[in-house]
Amino acid sequence: MKVPRDLSGQDLVQTLCRKWGYRVVHQEGSHVVLETDDPSHQRLAVPAHRYLRIGTLHAILRTVANHKRVERDAIIESL
Repeated sequence: MKVPRDLSGQDLVQTLCRKWGYRVVHQEGSHVVLETDDPSHQRLAVPAHRYLRIGTLHAILRTVANHKRVERDAIIESL
């Protein structure tokens, strides 16, 4: 599945919080720090930029997919 190229950091944060069990811990500069305890503890920093670079988005999606033990496409569909 193709990754959206016009996704903002805030949109990604909202999706991860709403649908994937993450919560906002705090914001350091232009990065929002998220964490989850399901299935184990994980912290993740997401740039709060207007548009995420494609490599950055791929890395975040890969990290979330590996932690949640789902396919990357399942996360992309929820965006």
